[in-house]
Amino acid sequence: MSCFESSKFLKNPQVFSKDILVKAVKQLGWEYKLDRDVLTITKIPNQHVYGEYAIRVDANNIVTYNSYYLKDGNKLIDNMKHVFYELNVEYAYETVLNEFRSRGFTLKKNYDFVRNDKEVYSFSMIGYSKDKDETEKKTEIKFKILSDGTIISDSNYIPKDLHELADAAMAEIEEKFGNRRREGIEIIRKVVPAKYKNKAYCELKKQKINS
Repeated sequence: MSCFESSKFLKNPQVFSKDILVKAVKQLGWEYKLDRDVLTITKIPNQHVYGEYAIRVDANNIVTYNSYYLKDGNKLIDNMKHVFYELNVEYAYETVLNEFRSRGFTLKKNYDFVRNDKEVYSFSMIGYSKDKDETEKKTEIKFKILSDGTIISDSNYIPKDLHELADAAMAEIEEKFGNRRREGIEIIRKVVPAKYKNKAYCELKKQKINS
């Protein structure tokens, strides 16, 4: 990711990382089994699976949904969307935590946030630069998880060493979501304050400088 950027990560319903999916399913209290690298969600509380599995992710990470949950063979029926949105939300949350924590960032909860119909999670990932010449060592990248599992990120200035780590984390989030962000659509550049004009690592050639 870049400094001074707002991004949106959209979930491809045909893509799941098994490791992250297991964490999300456990959080929701759903039942699953993992056999020979095939993950099967076998039971969702208060939902009928009609003798089938609810979701199956095979060894090649191909996702199959219960046929009774689909209409026209490919689109989730309306009354099941909220069930899988719950899964997407937990999957998104666990994905962000996993990718940033594994690179040395820590979770900062937003205790003032009140969950609502649109936004389910609001939190930040905090990192500290190890660059001895860096004067702004602390970085806070803010995140929101929307009710359909969409991730919204927001960043300001990021030192070089943290910038590289955040880039790697964001690339992995894209991989686990199965969608690439597009410049000017999911990636929105913010105005860069003048004090950062001569600071490196913010890809200023792509951004407008506020003088």
